[in-house]
Amino acid sequence: MVKLYDTLSGEQREFRPLDGRTVKMYVCGVTPYDTTHIGHAMTYLTFDVLNRYCQFLGWRVRYVQNVTDIDDDILKRANRDSEDWDLLGDRHTKQLVEDLSALNCLWPQAYPRASEETDKIIEITSALVADGYAYESQGNVYFRVANDEDYGALGKYEWDEMIELSRERGADPDDPRKEGPLDFILWQGQQPGEPAWESPWGPGRPGWHVECSAMAMRYLGPKIDIHGGGSDLIYPHHECEIAQSQHASGEEPFSQFWMHIGMVRYQGEKMSKSLGNLVLARNVLRIHTPDAIRLYLHSNHYREEWDYRDTGPAEYEGLASLLKEAAQRTSRDGHELDTSNHETRFRAALDDDLNTPEAVNLLRDFATDIITTAAEGRNVRPAQARLRMIAGVLGVQGVR
Repeated sequence: MVKLYDTLSGEQREFRPLDGRTVKMYVCGVTPYDTTHIGHAMTYLTFDVLNRYCQFLGWRVRYVQNVTDIDDDILKRANRDSEDWDLLGDRHTKQLVEDLSALNCLWPQAYPRASEETDKIIEITSALVADGYAYESQGNVYFRVANDEDYGALGKYEWDEMIELSRERGADPDDPRKEGPLDFILWQGQQPGEPAWESPWGPGRPGWHVECSAMAMRYLGPKIDIHGGGSDLIYPHHECEIAQSQHASGEEPFSQFWMHIGMVRYQGEKMSKSLGNLVLARNVLRIHTPDAIRLYLHSNHYREEWDYRDTGPAEYEGLASLLKEAAQRTSRDGHELDTSNHETRFRAALDDDLNTPEAVNLLRDFATDIITTAAEGRNVRPAQARLRMIAGVLGVQGVR
């Protein structure tokens, strides 16, 4: 029985896909500038493990991860660097793909860009306006939070806290064009020098939150199994996604599970683009093996905030080598190593809210048992096959 923690309910609950066969999973992707830092890697490698484990259990996975290639932040960076916004996005998206591929990440079935999904965004926004959940004001379109009695259920913040958080995270509660301070933008009228698309409200561009609703609903439908991202997206991004998605489609819940990755800290502060204290994956990959990096990251539980240490990947090079040695040890015929307990422990760990730290410990024990058993002249070939299989769920390549 797989149990995952759901942020909305605040509980760890049994997980099964809604249709019993295919897991529909949407993960919020990057705004492509200053990619790929270790915080990004932690997020996308966590969902990579979840993707692999669902397939290991026999489910199909329909996985969508977006690229937010048009929003305020990318336009600001493009303006600062005197670079075209789309070329800036292309360059950093390419870097992200290269970095995550080097870390042996399985790629989503769909990898849409927000700038290419404006038709769906306009469709959703129009539906919300027609039903009274959104309104146009001076070329902008806002979601009317007062009409959603459940707004705030995900983040569980008080009203005044949400106002301050929205201010800190890019919104303007004092915008005089809005009816209420928490009303959030669905369509933004064109500003001088900005790219724009035609819409029923005039030329402009989509708001950040509605971009993800549009892409999730286009590629996965109005109800999905898992929606994920960093814990910094709980409010306002995912809070707003729930409101607009459910009122646009009339379907509840939008997602049956909301999964959030704890923030990665570095030198005492949250690792972030805004603070400039980034550890870039490409730089770490120049020094350490992908397996050691993955094992180090997965030695931390995905929901916990933790501190990245520059020496961390080096501490797992030994385990990466141990796993490789175990997988390549010469085996003889005869009495086989019993692997049933190892697989039972592995599955129990990942069934328990994706407890990768325990799974990493299990791999160490399993590899040690294989090496010891092989030294005794016994048959470890079936055990090696089992090690390759479960190590593969954590994305470890050296055991192939």
